[in-house]
Amino acid sequence: MALRKVTAIDSKWEFKRHGDVDLDFLPVSRFPTQIHLDLLHHNKIPDPNIGTNELDVQWVGEEDWTYRTYFATPELQDGQKAVLAFDGLDTFATVLLNSENILKTDNMFIPERVDITQKLKPRNEENCLVIHFESASQRGQQIVEKYPDHHWACANGDVSRLAVRKAQYHWGWDWGPKLMTAGPWRPVNLEVYSARIGDLYTEINIDDSLKSAGVTTHVVIEGIGSSVRFDVSIDGETVASETVAASENTQATFKIPNPRLWWPKGYGEQPLYTVRATLLGPGKAELDTASKRIGLRKAEVIQDPFPDGTPGSSFYFKVNNHPIFCGGSNWIPADNFFCRISDEKYYDWVRLVANGNQNMLRIWGGGIYEQEALYNACDEMGILVWQDFMFGCGIYPAFPEFLESIRREAVENVKMLRHHPSIVIWAGNNEDYQIMEEQGLTCDYEDKDPENWLKSNFPARYTYEFLLPSICKDLIPDVFYHPGSPWGAPKSSGDLTIGDTHQWNIWHGSQTRYQDAAKLTGRFVSEFGMEAFPSVKTIDGYLPLGKDDPDRYPQSETVDFHNKADGHERRLALYLVENMRYTVSNLEDYVYSTQLMQAECLGSCYRIWRRAWGGPGNEKCSGVLVWQINDCWPVTSWAICDYHLRPKHAYHVIARELRPIAVGAERVVTKKQQEALTKSRPEKLTELQIWGSNFKLHEEVVDCTVKYWNIKTGEELSSQKICSGFSLRPNQSTDIASIEFDSAIRAQEASEGVQVVVGVYLTKEDGSLVSRYIDWPQPLKYVHFAKPQKLEVRLAADGKSVEVSAEVPVKGVAVECEDDEVKFADNLVDIVPGEAVKIEVQGATERTKFTTRCLNLIG
Repeated sequence: MALRKVTAIDSKWEFKRHGDVDLDFLPVSRFPTQIHLDLLHHNKIPDPNIGTNELDVQWVGEEDWTYRTYFATPELQDGQKAVLAFDGLDTFATVLLNSENILKTDNMFIPERVDITQKLKPRNEENCLVIHFESASQRGQQIVEKYPDHHWACANGDVSRLAVRKAQYHWGWDWGPKLMTAGPWRPVNLEVYSARIGDLYTEINIDDSLKSAGVTTHVVIEGIGSSVRFDVSIDGETVASETVAASENTQATFKIPNPRLWWPKGYGEQPLYTVRATLLGPGKAELDTASKRIGLRKAEVIQDPFPDGTPGSSFYFKVNNHPIFCGGSNWIPADNFFCRISDEKYYDWVRLVANGNQNMLRIWGGGIYEQEALYNACDEMGILVWQDFMFGCGIYPAFPEFLESIRREAVENVKMLRHHPSIVIWAGNNEDYQIMEEQGLTCDYEDKDPENWLKSNFPARYTYEFLLPSICKDLIPDVFYHPGSPWGAPKSSGDLTIGDTHQWNIWHGSQTRYQDAAKLTGRFVSEFGMEAFPSVKTIDGYLPLGKDDPDRYPQSETVDFHNKADGHERRLALYLVENMRYTVSNLEDYVYSTQLMQAECLGSCYRIWRRAWGGPGNEKCSGVLVWQINDCWPVTSWAICDYHLRPKHAYHVIARELRPIAVGAERVVTKKQQEALTKSRPEKLTELQIWGSNFKLHEEVVDCTVKYWNIKTGEELSSQKICSGFSLRPNQSTDIASIEFDSAIRAQEASEGVQVVVGVYLTKEDGSLVSRYIDWPQPLKYVHFAKPQKLEVRLAADGKSVEVSAEVPVKGVAVECEDDEVKFADNLVDIVPGEAVKIEVQGATERTKFTTRCLNLIG
């Protein structure tokens, strides 16, 4: 008996339009592949990312396509079988081997295995493997027509997507184009074996004291083996090993004293144990091996009422007995054609998340169950993963064949991903309950009978509240299951006091001012956002003629085409005109203005909502996840890093707000002051509330100093240490002080129209800076900025940092460089006289030319 042999079927692939006898097959550009990539490779279509070319490639998704290859018949010993393993076919595929139909698929998320032992040609002859892919949009529409009684409704794309188990964003979204893909999008392998390990998984039990871990390893065996050797190791050193007889339930349990625990980023290290199973045959011959990397950790979601009687309940993650504030982002697929996302690029994206002081990534339900590289990177960097099942923004059907496909999809993908310690929650869908409420459909939470749900006009409730949780309970009982996102039953999906919320009353909904973020705090804000233009370099890249393109201006047809959000012109203009002076006559300045506005909005939300992380029994807000970290093409969107991994300014502002210790301040008009104010100028005569957020697991003792400057002249008006030796309690935000402006400053404001910028500083006993925050009058459009004469950027002698300074207060200094290899660790900094802000930089030399842009010089 020989070791299982796996041969990649990744060569000799060719493709053509299905049924077109006049066309020759063409070689594919790569494997795995998607049809647009192959057509692009042969110049059969223009690049959909450029200009308005998306419109010119719509025909691709309406056609059927054929892929074909040849492979030699392998040598088979007695008792061995040959299996073709298809890891992913997109989506309606008919597979033929030597002209015989061997497989039909209708779900791109399900891996398939076909025994072809009796279907192969004689040894060393070539076998012909053909895959026909039908148009997913055409098939979807046929299914919709077949079930006219279902209430078909969705946001984004068209309803045909709801009938198809395919990445939903392929139908187009409010940040992405419509590009209907097809093809073998994951590997195809030929396996030869007599027996194999079909699955390897573990059950982990961490003692409440965290001093002991129980690891039970299981294997599922196909074929006959004598025994299984289990090994557990870390850093190349074996910590446990046992050989057990092979059976229907082959398992071994290990006790690991003083385990090295896996922690989220910022709370500890991320050690990963390797669990390996070796299937042995007669004479201890190795038949197959499988291994998984696991992390030893406890993870819970806590939903408790508040002792002070605050409505609702908490919703926070606890890892290894410690409550965790989750500051992070939402993730969409990083390309319209995910076959070209390399493992290295996945790591680069997750590294951006980690370097931005984020510790959670939500894998959104309209894309795909992501590639292993993404989860591996999250495991290694300590990024918690909120994993959605792939349902988004629609009323999905529940006819029997569809439910069976969903069942198989869920089982296969939960099994595939369940070893990752980073995954701490599975959610049933994205915003489907919200769509149900908008459509006025029936969802009686008093009715607990799943069979009744199937008969209602919202039958997908059966999927989210019965089918998926049953699978999760069986396969991953220790991972929290959440029926949807947002979810707050029995209240509405928009309730802020229970579960998680998608806070879109900034931008969408009531289009609230972001200065009023405190009124929008939810228990866990799993979506919120603000649009901004991408980098000017990214815009130049999608304009057909680059910098010479006649559409190189903010309101051009091409630039508008690369923004898929309904009403984006009005909403961007609304938030810009409400908050700052800006210009549309210069592309660079306009891009800067939108990015500054996005940064101001998102930074204030993180800062205000993080304040509500109030410690034990007071976890009023336990998570803030921005929509979104990334883009799938070059576009104006809510992303904080664009398609080419170029951070927008909001990325850096969020990173500052999520530092382990951060100071926050807010000007608040007191009731007494409000009586003396006109409604038009509420930013004068304000009280300043100051707090500190400490994410560390021990207290930090700090001093707090407040300084005031005349914005127009740069004169320092006052400096006062408001407290010394103040204790910031561990793992929570603590209010430090509430102070009124100095009476002399208030008098100057009232009589002379002096506008004041405030600096709030936390320092250690030795005077070293812990955190700073510069607070400006709002809205910024009313501020009379001085034009700086000495705004300087100086490169340090070692070339590893720059210092930025000015003689007057400067809002939003963006340090820029034409060289894409020069990377800044921070940006968009506020400058006050007497300080030099240090920014770490990579790739700079003494010849590097830096330029700056700031709000003082806009408009």
